[in-house]
Amino acid sequence: MTNYIAIIHKDPKSDFGVSFPDFPGCITTGKTLEEARILAQEALEFHIEGMMEDGEKIPSPSSLDNVMKQPDFADGVAFIVNARLPSRAVRVSVTLEESLLSAISSVSKNRSKFLAEAAWEKLNRSHAA
Repeated sequence: MTNYIAIIHKDPKSDFGVSFPDFPGCITTGKTLEEARILAQEALEFHIEGMMEDGEKIPSPSSLDNVMKQPDFADGVAFIVNARLPSRAVRVSVTLEESLLSAISSVSKNRSKFLAEAAWEKLNRSHAA
C-alpha cells in the first residue's frame, strides 16, 4: 500500500469534498466525514487503476509540507489515504468447501477477483481496529 495525502474541504451548505494534490481531477464527496473517508480510498484506487490502464506514470506521494504550502489546499484538512497499487497477479492453489465455492460463483463471474477483494476488505478491517 502507498500513502497519499487527501485534502478534505467543507463549505457550510455542502457535503464534505475530498481532493488529492498528487492526482489533479480525482475528487469525491461524502455526506459525513466517515463516508468521505471511505469514498476517498475508492476514488483514489479507481483513478490509479485508470491511469495504469492508460499507461500513465503513477506519481510518488508528496510530502505534507509541500502540499500545505499550496494555496488551493491551505483551507483544507489533510489526511492519509492508503491506496493499493495494482501489481502482478500470481497463481495460487487454494482449497475451499464446495458449498463456499458455489456461493461465490453464484454472486461473481470472477472468483479470483472476488476472493482478492474479500481478503483486502478483511485486511483493511484488521488494520483499522
